[in-house]
Amino acid sequence: MNKDYPFDPSVKNHLLIALGLAIWIFIFLYFTEPFDVNELMTNEKLLYLSGYGLLGGILYSISLPFQYWMYKKNKGVWTIGLELLFFAVFILITIVLVRLFYLQFVVNWHPNAHDLSYHITSIIIPALSTILPILVVGRFAFGKYHSKKRNQQKIDIKGEGNYEGLRLFLNEVVCIQSSDNYIEVFYLSGNEIKKSLIRNKLSVIADEFPELLRTHRSFLINPFHFVQWKTENSKLFTLLTHHIEVPVSRTYQTAVKELLNSTTS
Repeated sequence: MNKDYPFDPSVKNHLLIALGLAIWIFIFLYFTEPFDVNELMTNEKLLYLSGYGLLGGILYSISLPFQYWMYKKNKGVWTIGLELLFFAVFILITIVLVRLFYLQFVVNWHPNAHDLSYHITSIIIPALSTILPILVVGRFAFGKYHSKKRNQQKIDIKGEGNYEGLRLFLNEVVCIQSSDNYIEVFYLSGNEIKKSLIRNKLSVIADEFPELLRTHRSFLINPFHFVQWKTENSKLFTLLTHHIEVPVSRTYQTAVKELLNSTTS
């Protein structure tokens, strides 16, 4: 449940998913004609089915604030457990609002309306069974694309003033160490580790690149290069690729363990 899951934090892309969901619901309902739709006039069919499609897009959209609250609370890490929790909340909201839409706009609170249990088991759940796979695939695809794009995107680690900086792919950065008024960047060049000294503060780099993890007041690491833990003389270290050891101070231990264990479990 704590294993990393592809996630795209872009609001724009999630609104595109909502739009695609609305269109898919309308098309699916129009051609399959559930809910006794075949008894409706053409103009009524277009009105009600468009309403269901719009409602589906709105339901997904209003679930997004909860998603971003979870994402922020988990410090920018998205897991399988959070994805399942998001879908649980989405399904709950869907059941409540679809029921209200049916009662208010479709049957106008008619006494012969479908009862709640029949509505859920015979209509809402079958509809969700066709909707959820589209959402799962769409969210996963956007998440994978975002991860790939982020890892292939070059970042600029700049120095203060006119001092020279570095332009690297994110996953070429292994770790960064503070050294007086400088930072020492350990990065991959081919299969070799290289170092570059840049005049800047570690706190500035930490704020600029939240993908890097603070393990110590003097160190940032790239979780991508984490290999295993090491304990020596009651002190905790992270072992990174190319046998680089980085200390983990008590201040950051809990957060570091949670994040690295979730990405490697």
